[in-house]
Amino acid sequence: MVCNRCIKVVKEELEKLDLTVTDIQLGEAVVTSENAPDLSKVKEVLEENGFELLEDKKIKIVEKIKALIVEMVHYKESGEIKTNHSDYLAQELGKDYHYLSSLFSSIENITIEKYIILQKIEKVKELLVYNELTLSEIAYALGYSSVAYLSNQFKQVTGFTPSEFKKLKNHHRKALDKVNRKP
Repeated sequence: MVCNRCIKVVKEELEKLDLTVTDIQLGEAVVTSENAPDLSKVKEVLEENGFELLEDKKIKIVEKIKALIVEMVHYKESGEIKTNHSDYLAQELGKDYHYLSSLFSSIENITIEKYIILQKIEKVKELLVYNELTLSEIAYALGYSSVAYLSNQFKQVTGFTPSEFKKLKNHHRKALDKVNRKP
């Protein structure tokens, strides 16, 4: 789950299965039930809606990392996270960052740092399309040290400068859960 609509859909679908959702966040739902839930039905309803039931502990950790990064990049205000990304992830997950980094890389075939960059570039694309902020304001909001650094990184990832991207008819944006995958 990578957005509030995803959370809403998962909650509604789980409640249709007579499960009580006691807590739900990006990437995780806690449910209770009078009887043991039928995991095959839960898995089926999740898959029908484009989600998957994660049962492997390591995959769960990786999905939590991804959810935290999406939340950090797309839903937190500038300056809301006062520590660097590695400290933030280690603190939130209660695990050593080096362990998280190697686990993430082994499962996703991409580093956490590259995943953060890709998420940031998707956010930049979104903000460029909305055309409400200057490139300088976007750079500041996403924690870039300069507009030049943002522009260089944007060009490396997309093949376009931010101004070239704004001129495109098709803005080639990706769903947040597909950011680290090839088109």
